[in-house]
Amino acid sequence: MAFIISIGTTILLFVLALFILVLFHELGHFLAAKWFGMRVEQFSIGFPPRLFGKKVGDTDYCISATPLGGYVKISGMVDESMDGSFENQDPKPWEFRSKPVWQRFIVMIAGVAFNVILAAFIFAGILFFYGKEVFPSDRVGELYIPETSVAYDIGFRTGDELRKINGVRPEVYEQAGLLTLSDLTSRNLNFTVLRDGEEVLIQAPENLLDFLSRNPEFISVMNALPSQISQVLSGSPAEEAGIQPGDKIIEINGEEIGFWQQLVGIIQSAESTLEMVVLRDGERINLSVTPNPDTRQIGVAPVNPVEYFGVETLNQGAITSLIGGVGQTWDTGKSIIQGFSKMFTGTISVRDNLGGPVAIASVTRDVTDSGGVRGFWMFVAFLSITLAIVNMLPIPVLDGGHIVFLLYEAVTRREPSIRVRMALQQIGIILIIGIFIFVTFNDIMRHIAN
Repeated sequence: MAFIISIGTTILLFVLALFILVLFHELGHFLAAKWFGMRVEQFSIGFPPRLFGKKVGDTDYCISATPLGGYVKISGMVDESMDGSFENQDPKPWEFRSKPVWQRFIVMIAGVAFNVILAAFIFAGILFFYGKEVFPSDRVGELYIPETSVAYDIGFRTGDELRKINGVRPEVYEQAGLLTLSDLTSRNLNFTVLRDGEEVLIQAPENLLDFLSRNPEFISVMNALPSQISQVLSGSPAEEAGIQPGDKIIEINGEEIGFWQQLVGIIQSAESTLEMVVLRDGERINLSVTPNPDTRQIGVAPVNPVEYFGVETLNQGAITSLIGGVGQTWDTGKSIIQGFSKMFTGTISVRDNLGGPVAIASVTRDVTDSGGVRGFWMFVAFLSITLAIVNMLPIPVLDGGHIVFLLYEAVTRREPSIRVRMALQQIGIILIIGIFIFVTFNDIMRHIAN
């Protein structure tokens, strides 16, 4: 029953996110068209068949059955409805085709612009209501790097201290993962670490995203969290063994311990009693602990990362939040474009990194589970920017395809024939359907594999 409720909630959030994105995108086209005196015949959320709606004036406002997009049908425009009935008629003053190229260009770019504006306002709102969390970079000391991790594969080692990212020493970090999205998609990502008193340069591979798609854990503040105990659960194996809050576990079965993740890894893989050495008030104490065979845990909690790393929440005013929202939109858009560029050039795997509706629904569930309302809106902002960028691809049916037609007309001083546009629209529809089938199948196979 709980599983069914969880699936239902995921679908509901997924549909809600798509509804918001499509509504704002189509609203951009609609308002721009009305501003220039164009007649809008239909404003649809979802693709046909039409479910219900109401006609007000010249426009049918409706909800349609296929909830993976939407459209605004403007008189005198060849669009996804494939209506070319006006071909042999003289242009009417209220039709799209009768307006100057620059006005039609604004109408076509307005949907993308509204998606970008929506993302900027969401990011700004999050900053305004939640503030901005930062922590000093010098509080993150030596890192623990498991030999099975992506970080180890590219050259990090336990004990390294991160000093610079792409040659720059950040004063503060804003992400628990230490890296921004644009860092991860950068063409030239490198790290400078302090190792045994000397600086060492580590060059990340161009296909780093391929590694992260299989193992998303890289380096984060948790890699630097010490093996210090803040809490011992009542009745737990740790309490029975005599472990107390404030103890620091420094050795297990003769292996030196210094990091929380290292401690957790050893405990979870243990098949018998662990011989531990804890440091308590400067004194070494030997203890024997047998992990719970069902949970593979001993019942202890680490120190609070917020307190340990000195995380501060900086309140943001309206103007500062708006500037921050625009900056975050720019950074997110740049990272998405960099990621697409790597896929198109073959630097990273399309199969491992391109997601469709199944992946979006899965991520929607994950971000709302971990981040609640804030996580949901952060993801909506990310999707809004992604939708804007995808829509600018020069594929007929998408806004980018219509813009190519307009640019052609602006240069040659003549429109492509309606038959040519209709044929290219059909090709575009087939291409989009093919991409949709591919990414959906890819999502399902990747989900099964995991």
